[in-house]
Amino acid sequence: MSEHRLKTPLSSEDVMNLQAGDVVYLSGVIYSARDKAHLLLRKEGSPVNLEGAAVYHCGPIMKDGQVLSAGPTTSGRMARYTDEMLAKGVRAIIGKGGLPGEPFSGRAVYLAYPGGCGAIAAKQLRLKEQHLSHLGMAESLWEFEALDLGPMIVAVDAHGRDLYREVRESKTSSKNR
Repeated sequence: MSEHRLKTPLSSEDVMNLQAGDVVYLSGVIYSARDKAHLLLRKEGSPVNLEGAAVYHCGPIMKDGQVLSAGPTTSGRMARYTDEMLAKGVRAIIGKGGLPGEPFSGRAVYLAYPGGCGAIAAKQLRLKEQHLSHLGMAESLWEFEALDLGPMIVAVDAHGRDLYREVRESKTSSKNR
């Protein structure tokens, strides 16, 4: 395991240098998006350039332009949009609970952010802009400037390794013994 401090936009080389289990701290522009934002991006396209982007599955709590909490939401609900997001150039998806690893192979990583750490994430994020504001606070596409957001664990790497799948498979094999 290695520790990496990366800055967006992420390059292909950035993600190919990451291995499952590595620790990542991310700085630069990060976008948050949940279910409704993903659906709108599918239907209408993106109001921002997602090439090299990191998308955080998060519905932040905001007040007067300040981030009060920004904990991860369960990524599984957005699984159906993963391939499309990666095709738009997204190189990292951040969340909790994992996503199927196949779409990530050769092009992106899934970074697991600890659930329950929304107040810590809030201290590492500064609001730049709100997009798709008609969707409301939790569902808007938020643009943040991150300063060492993390620690995050590379749970799915671009080489086909998926820590969530490995845990499921180890539990299945131990039941069959």
